Amino acid sequence: MIIEHHDEFQDDLASIHLQRRGFDVEWCQPFKNQPLSAPDPEWGGVVILGGAANVDEMDRSPYLYDEALWIEKCLEHNIPMLGLCLGAQLIAHVLGAKVATHADGLEEFGFYEIQSTVSEPEFVPKGFVAAQYHSRGFEIPNGAEKLASGTLFPNQAFRYNHHVVGTQFHPECTGDIWKRWQVLDGAPWEKPGAQSRDEQNRLSDASLSNARQWFIKFLDELF
Repeated sequence: MIIEHHDEFQDDLASIHLQRRGFDVEWCQPFKNQPLSAPDPEWGGVVILGGAANVDEMDRSPYLYDEALWIEKCLEHNIPMLGLCLGAQLIAHVLGAKVATHADGLEEFGFYEIQSTVSEPEFVPKGFVAAQYHSRGFEIPNGAEKLASGTLFPNQAFRYNHHVVGTQFHPECTGDIWKRWQVLDGAPWEKPGAQSRDEQNRLSDASLSNARQWFIKFLDELF
């Protein structure tokens, strides 16, 4: 089950790779009032994608309330789950952690190096540069293990109960997706912390290629 927060081409790496691996993938768009199927313990897993909605402004996106309750049920059924950006923030929120804007008003829009905070094995390799597009960050939930950190947003990934992972960054992103994000009306080019278009274009190819190799291996291990 893949939860979407925008109309997409379903060309993210999670959708593509899980189908190639033989999973029957179903997409759901709660923002269009599509009903969320009751969580089934037999599911291979759940992926919750990112989006422009914010966990600290749920009244503006009421469907997030339903998603939060649904995530809670998935956790009760021990369904493997991956949250990406907004998806990770929703999982963190359900687990009782705070999700909020940066204290200094910073945002990440571009490609930023993150570091593993665990070893043997490391969560990401040294020098890992991740695609980022967010104005909020999450605290690490009680009972969860921090997996990765960054300079502007110190919490970049966590694991809960071995089979639930949230990442602030976007390993599912491809070159085509990033180009679409660059031309969005709401792209935060002038926000503090955001990279210039030239810097993004300089970093994108190598960063996305390396992240793709890492993400495919990660998906195979999680699901």
